[in-house]
Amino acid sequence: MNIIQNIDNSILQFIQVNMRSSIMDKVMPLITDLGNGAIIWMLIAIAFLINKKYRRYGLMIIVALMLCFIVGNLSIKPLVARVRPFNAKPLLDGLLIKQPADFSFPSGHTMCSFASGVVIFYMNRRIGIFALIISSLIGFSRLYLYVHYPSDVFLGMVIGILLGSLSIIIIKRLKVF
Repeated sequence: MNIIQNIDNSILQFIQVNMRSSIMDKVMPLITDLGNGAIIWMLIAIAFLINKKYRRYGLMIIVALMLCFIVGNLSIKPLVARVRPFNAKPLLDGLLIKQPADFSFPSGHTMCSFASGVVIFYMNRRIGIFALIISSLIGFSRLYLYVHYPSDVFLGMVIGILLGSLSIIIIKRLKVF
């Protein structure tokens, strides 16, 4: 575990030293806001639910987001109870966003984004690639903003992909819509 923590710290240090800029300091909070509360993904799901042709995919996203909440927020986060980077080693300049109150592992922003992105990719590859790029940017923003470790984001991505895939399987097997 020390090896992973050392790699995580090295990557975060690299980002803070080599990638910080006044432009990125303004852009990254906006990108991370896209993932706050999975609002963007819920809005997309609602838009899909309204359209009969895409209703099934809206339901898949909702199931994926519910699974993310159960697996991530209710299960893994309290079980692992990983302290966030800004609590372990505070930044001199402070955070650019409001301090998250929950634990660090896994990244919920990343998990929900990739779970939703997988469903959108399943629905339409071209739009799905765009959704997965947005998901990646949201994940990176969490590192840039110093609220997650790289392993939180990486495993948030993996769990999100698995839960998004599971939601597709569930809705297909239930033959809903």
